[in-house]
This record gives sequence, structure tokens and C-alpha cells, in this order.
Amino acid sequence: MVQWAKKALRNPNARITGVVYLLYFLTAIFAEFLLGRNLVTYGTAANLIATAFYMVLTLLFYGMFKPVNSSLSLLAAIFSLAGCAVMTLGYFPRASLPFSPLLFFGLYCLLIGYLVYRSSFLPTILGVLMVFAGLGWLAILVPAIANNLSLYIEVLGIVAEGSLMLWLVVMGVNIGRWNELANAAARPPSIASAVRVRG
Repeated sequence: MVQWAKKALRNPNARITGVVYLLYFLTAIFAEFLLGRNLVTYGTAANLIATAFYMVLTLLFYGMFKPVNSSLSLLAAIFSLAGCAVMTLGYFPRASLPFSPLLFFGLYCLLIGYLVYRSSFLPTILGVLMVFAGLGWLAILVPAIANNLSLYIEVLGIVAEGSLMLWLVVMGVNIGRWNELANAAARPPSIASAVRVRG
């Protein structure tokens, strides 16, 4: 598993990431279907599987965007995993926490949107959509907005994440550009740049 993780972080795994994203969407939709039929136990189990898919997706995104900005990519992953943890506890009322996982997922989408925008190996419009989705998830935490605009915000979130998922599945990433960024990130800083930093 450790070797697999190290190997995964050495390439963007774009289409694998897209497929995991798709599996998350399908499982989450299926969970809502089950809950709508009052099959709570099965719906909760499906939601836990969907959350597991999202955690794998988080790690894949971390590897994909690490060459863009390793610190922000790590911070995004931390927010996402924290959101997954809060959401998982929410399935068990006695263990749930007094705040919404959307706080973390909103921040996650904002950071992923910024990383997509700066990446140059994915279309910038996907980054813009993800930023708006992140703002929407954060805005929905305000009761007045949640009561009036929650449906539109949810549609925006689905469009943004769905567009990114479909692009990864169908088109992947510009692998040449990703490799350039990864190689540049792996090179040690030059003496000249170190002198500039110290100065």
C-alpha cells in the first residue's frame, strides 16, 4: 500500500481520479435513493462507501496538484479529510459534531479551484467553477442563504464537480505540462535562488 501510494504521487492518474470521482457520485446518488425509500441502514452504508471513495479521491487530487503548490495541495487534503471525518460522524447521531462538514468541503473546493486555475494542465474554467462551488458551500452555512438559495448552490456544486469529473474521465490532463511542473518541483533550489531568499 505504501509503495502504491508513492507510485501514485509520481504521476497525475487523471483518468483513475476521474473514475473514482464518478464512483463517488454514483454511490452518493444511490445512497440518497435508498434514504428516500426509508432504507436507512442501507443508505448509511452506501454513504460510508461514498465517503471512502471521496477520501481516495482526496489523496489522488493531492498527488495531482502537489507539483502546482505542495503546501496548498496538502492543506486542501487536510480540509477534505476533516470534512469526511465530520460527515462520517454525522451518520451516527451520538458521535456527531455541532458543525457542518460543508465548512471543510467549501474550503476544499476553493483550494482545488485555485490549484486547477494555476495548474496549466487543466482548463482554467474548471478552476473558476470549483471556486464558485466552494463559495456556494460556505454561503449555504448562513441560514438566510440556505433557506432561499440552497437549491441553486447545490446545482452549482454538482455542475462544477461534475464538469471536473467528466473532464478527467474523458480528457485527462496535459501530461507534458504536468511532468514539467513535477520535474521543476523535484529539482533542488539553485544557489542563486537561495542567495535571493537569504537576501
